[in-house]
Amino acid sequence: MPRTQKKASIVVSALRARTSFGTLLRQVEDERRSLVIEKRGTPRAVLLSIRDYVRLAAPEPEVLKIIGEESEAKGTDRFSSQQIDSIIKATRAKKTKR
Repeated sequence: MPRTQKKASIVVSALRARTSFGTLLRQVEDERRSLVIEKRGTPRAVLLSIRDYVRLAAPEPEVLKIIGEESEAKGTDRFSSQQIDSIIKATRAKKTKR
């Protein structure tokens, strides 16, 4: 997904956020969406993926922007943490066998 496109935020009650936190956390990460938590109909907090938080807190240097664009072009930006861990383990295992 190009960075200029932003998916709409997910809006949930505080009760649903508490009872479904794991599911909502995965949804925020997998769908790259933010989660607005309301209490009595008033927005109280926002849950962002770590990627979005870091992007807001510290704009990325040009070199990281280029790496990110290359990752999006190759489709590797959609890997989950578990997939990345598996790739790292497999690569390390290959190096150890040499």
